[in-house]
Amino acid sequence: MLSIIQAAGWPIWPLIFCSILALALIIDRLVQLREHKVIPPQTLEQAFEITRRGLAPEEAVLQLEKNGVLGPVLASGLRCLQKNPSASDEDIRAQMEMAGRLAGRQLERYLTALGTIASAAPLLGLLGTVIGMIEIFAAQTAGSSQPAQLAYGISVALYNTAFGLVVAIPSLMFWRYFRTLVDSMLLSMEVASEQFARHLTHLRH
Repeated sequence: MLSIIQAAGWPIWPLIFCSILALALIIDRLVQLREHKVIPPQTLEQAFEITRRGLAPEEAVLQLEKNGVLGPVLASGLRCLQKNPSASDEDIRAQMEMAGRLAGRQLERYLTALGTIASAAPLLGLLGTVIGMIEIFAAQTAGSSQPAQLAYGISVALYNTAFGLVVAIPSLMFWRYFRTLVDSMLLSMEVASEQFARHLTHLRH
């Protein structure tokens, strides 16, 4: 591996940094975007249960807020009623929508960085290719060919091109996977929030 890095020259170092960063982001998102951690089972049922007999006590709301990412969204509707018992249905929905946007931002964390790496890695590989080509042309100066310099230029070009693709392809695949996963989770949370908002409306009337 060290010999490959030496043969690829200095342009490969930004790609190595991108590969390490991409790996760290992928591991983080694999851990944080597990469904049972984002939308724990029975969270919506728990929210229904604590409001069966009216406004939920503070302890129950605090417990609901600890249930993954969905819990705080549902709890925000109860918080709105706690602060203003006469709040309208629109006020409750607006509060839950705001909490939902914050939850969405939390789920999308680092995805932009991962997508940027997927887009930038081929360009960094292309930069290494261009630098390798410059080395090749430099070997042809004054009409003379220097085999060692020529071989070095070719290795810089090929290794950087290949490594750029090696970094970009998995990053792009995981970015698409996480993007789809987040969209699916946000839809599930939106449906659950709407069901709970309707439940609060029926409960009040």
